[in-house]
Amino acid sequence: MKPVKLTLTVIALLIALTACSKLSEEEYYKTAKVMYAEEKYAEAVGNFKKLVEYYPEGAHSAEAMFMMGFINANDIKNLQDAEKYYKEFIAKYPKNELADDAQYELNNLGKDINELPMFQNIAADSTENKPAQE
Repeated sequence: MKPVKLTLTVIALLIALTACSKLSEEEYYKTAKVMYAEEKYAEAVGNFKKLVEYYPEGAHSAEAMFMMGFINANDIKNLQDAEKYYKEFIAKYPKNELADDAQYELNNLGKDINELPMFQNIAADSTENKPAQE
């Protein structure tokens, strides 16, 4: 019986230590940025998510929530999660400087780059300015 009790005690202790190992907001932010730069997108989202969860009013929480939408939309291609995070961002931070960007991303989720209005105007302008071929 003793080995089982000791094993359970050790497992409980490890779980307690793991649960208590919360990083600072800045550490989550820096780690998420590094993971994103290294194209470890799931890890980046995970760190941004923890930042938002543990520091909902923190200095980086708005950007972290936006980035969770952005990474899901543009890198992971999980449009359902991207939509969820963008909507959550807009609801929580309607006056944030990224709110218009979040709404644009939301309006254009899943579209091919050639379908985006900004690129259609560029394509139209470039064909209008071409000289006629003889």
